[in-house]
Amino acid sequence: MSKKIRCDWANQHEIFLSYHDEEWCVPCHDAEKLFEMLCLELMQAGLSWRLILEKREAFNKHFKNFDPRKVAGFSEVKVEKLLSEPGIIRNRAKINAVINNAKQFLRLKKEGTGFVELVWSVVDGKPVINKWKKQDQIPAKTKEAEQLTRLLKAHGFKFIGPTIAYSFMQAVGMVNDHLVTCFCYKA
Repeated sequence: MSKKIRCDWANQHEIFLSYHDEEWCVPCHDAEKLFEMLCLELMQAGLSWRLILEKREAFNKHFKNFDPRKVAGFSEVKVEKLLSEPGIIRNRAKINAVINNAKQFLRLKKEGTGFVELVWSVVDGKPVINKWKKQDQIPAKTKEAEQLTRLLKAHGFKFIGPTIAYSFMQAVGMVNDHLVTCFCYKA
């Protein structure tokens, strides 16, 4: 039985395998899943993705599966409770950004702007297929990530920058950054 060839980073820890194989760079057009990934990416800022994956179950539990309707209603009492929860990232600015972003997500929906269409607009609705041969060729940010950052900020979203935006774009398949040698790569 032959071993699957994956992107270099996926082999660094077992926790990365299913994320790499089943989620990363797979186009997602589910608004609430996109919201969840945006939240997880902002929580990851300055930290490792491994830590976020290890805490993902706790995040989903304490952030009500990132249901924007529920998260938007979090009170200051709930924020204080979250700040004492060891299973998640206990950063007030990040927690408040998630709550704010849930409110902005709902506002957009109420105004008739679809979150899916909004974020995917920076890549004209279809994934950018890259042809990287080595991990170090993959950029930390791109002009599209900068555009997504400006777009989300213009709509009131917080704690978003080009690096977070690009990680989000990878996570939800707006770009395909699998190495061309990876079994998940599809041109």
